[in-house]
Formats: sequence, structure tokens, C-alpha cells
Amino acid sequence: MISGSIVALVTPMHPDSLEVDWDSLARLVDWHIAEGTNSIVAVGTTGESATLNVAEHSAVIRFVVAQAAGRIPIIAGTGANSTSEAIELTQGAKEAGADACLLVTPYYNKPTQEGLYQHYRAIAEAVDIDQILYNVPGRTACDLLPETALRLSKVSNIVGIKEATGDLERAKLLIDSATPDFAIYSGDDHSARELMLLGGHGDISVTANVAPNLMSQMCEAALNGDADNAQAIDQKLLPVHDAMFVESNPIPVKWAVNQLDLIDDAIRLPLTKLSDGNQVQVMQALKSAELIK
Repeated sequence: MISGSIVALVTPMHPDSLEVDWDSLARLVDWHIAEGTNSIVAVGTTGESATLNVAEHSAVIRFVVAQAAGRIPIIAGTGANSTSEAIELTQGAKEAGADACLLVTPYYNKPTQEGLYQHYRAIAEAVDIDQILYNVPGRTACDLLPETALRLSKVSNIVGIKEATGDLERAKLLIDSATPDFAIYSGDDHSARELMLLGGHGDISVTANVAPNLMSQMCEAALNGDADNAQAIDQKLLPVHDAMFVESNPIPVKWAVNQLDLIDDAIRLPLTKLSDGNQVQVMQALKSAELIK
């Protein structure tokens, strides 16, 4: 089972062409491994999956898998609001050598719970790779309810869920009701520590893009039941958790990673660069966590 600090990796881009910056992407992968990140999600929400075309999407997954070279597991974001497209992306991720896939609920078209069940089951049956459900209703207008997630957990290669509602009662229900081999991941940095102390398995994190070592330490402490140490680290990171969402993700985190001199802050429309007014809060958060001088 993949566990610990799992970074939802940004996709670096060149400032003029907005093409993927492969050199910066390679440096990011190596940096995360050196800093203790336990796993990488390539081309998730934070990786601008919505504005990469299918060819780019698959190319980034292949590149990250190759760059990691087996040092840590790679999870490929392959969700779509078309079941056939999700199958295509998931098949591509398997062929690229990804360890697992992360599939966001279908956005915009608002399927029923039965539709969600059939969607995920169809993908799982079509592609023999470990698959992680991803529930983030604040972005998708679609809520994968716990009873549907638990029903899907009985499909052999559906191995976990990223629950990004921040609802700890829901997380506890999933943890208590699922089998021990079904992973429950936080998708909300603010509540991730508490979810892991309840028995969850890790955090698919935005904050880890700028604080990989601290997030790795926090997750390790929480998973080991060391509540005091986990809380101390998390308290230090709280301003960063807040700052990463002063505008829509990944706008703030791309600017923040740029301030660490790791990437350009280029971002594709309809998203725009972080506004001058919000740059102050993000910079203060980075300094308060001693991530930048």
C-alpha cells in the first residue's frame, strides 16, 4: 500500500510557449525524492490536468515514471468525465509503468451514485492497474458518497480513495467500514493530520510541493501515532496550507514553487498568475514556515 506524504505535483511550463518544461520537471522529481516525499501524483488537479491535452497528459506520466526510475511509486491522474476517455488515459498510464491511477469523479455532468459506481467499475474492469477514487465535490459538483465508495472498494483493483471534503466524520466512517487493505487518503492538507491519526494512510498534498520534507515528517509522525510531533509540524505549516488556497489551486502553489527557484510560475488559461495582492500572503507563509529566507 502506498502511504505517507504524496505530493500532487505541479506541472512546470515555459513562460512564453507554455509547453511543458521537461528539465524543470526532472529536477522536481529528483528534489522530492531527496526531500523524503513518499509518492508522486503526476497530472492531477494541481498538475493542471484540465488544460493538458491527452498526448501531453500521457507524456508527463511517462516522463515522471522514467525520472523516478522505481525510487518511489508514481500515481497517475487519469480521471475524466467521459468513461471512455478515463479508460484511455488509465490504459496509457499502465503502459507507461505507473504504480497506480487516481481518478477524479466525473465533473460537470453530475452522474447519479449508480452512474458513479458503473463508471468506476467499467474503468477497473477495462484496465488491470491499482485505482484510487478521488472525491472533491467542491470542484466537481459531484459527491461520491461513502456507501458508493465502500461498494466500489469490493472491486479488486480499486484500492483506495482520496477524500478531499475535509469531513473527518466521513473519513472515520470510511476508515471504520472499509477493509484494512483499502487506503483512505486525505486530499485536504488542513485536516490530513487528523485523518491519519484516525487511521488513514496518507495525504495527497498541495503543500508538499513547497514543504516536502516537513510534510513527510508530519505524515510519518501521524501514521506512527505520534500526535504531539505531528501537531507541532502541522502548526508550523498551517499558514502554508491557508496560503495555497488564497486563489484557485494551482495558482498559489505554482507561484510559491517559483519563489523556491524550482520552476517558472507560468500557468495556462483560464487560470492566471497569482495576483500581486495575494503574493504577500503566500510569501509570508513561506517565510513563517522557514521555507524561504
